[in-house]
Amino acid sequence: MISEAWATMDVVTKSTWIVTIIASLIFIIQSILTFLGADSSSDMDFGTGDVGGFDAPGDLSPDAADMGNGMGILTFRNMVNFLLGFGWTAILLRGSIKSDFILYLLSVLVGTALVAAIFYMFRLLGKMQQSGNINVWRSAVGCEGTAYLPIPGERKGSGKVQITINQSVREYDAVTDGDQIPTGTPIKVTEVLNSSTLLVEPLQSYIV
Repeated sequence: MISEAWATMDVVTKSTWIVTIIASLIFIIQSILTFLGADSSSDMDFGTGDVGGFDAPGDLSPDAADMGNGMGILTFRNMVNFLLGFGWTAILLRGSIKSDFILYLLSVLVGTALVAAIFYMFRLLGKMQQSGNINVWRSAVGCEGTAYLPIPGERKGSGKVQITINQSVREYDAVTDGDQIPTGTPIKVTEVLNSSTLLVEPLQSYIV
């Protein structure tokens, strides 16, 4: 029965089903990883301070920094959310709306609204984390971790590090005053520069 129904669909409907199923599977996987704490905002890498405006070091909390980096508009996660809203709207309302133009226009609006709703939700969460963890930035200094992406030497650019803070693994931008730090090098945080950037040194430099 499924194969017969599939055979009767036009190319646009088939494409919509394929995109929606893929987006749904990715959404489920992302949700599971986030719930397990394994996501670490790895796909959230579109500028700093987008959410909440945490400019002072005293405002830094790991979750707030993640929200600031993570909820830029053009992210993979937001694309998945848009396709999820767009696809299921187009599929569920196809039999009720005869005009394809109106159907897909409505689907675009629903997809956009879903992205906006999640953006706003993360914005609120970021503010809640900011107000509830105003001293967390002090905990970042001295934390140890590893270089996730290479860190250019002499502050000529930024890389990324993953550190353990408050028993959670978090990802931040990082710079160093010394030589370049390759990926996988153990590091230690020496200073918090802003809401999303840390000053780090190779952990070996602390070994006497």
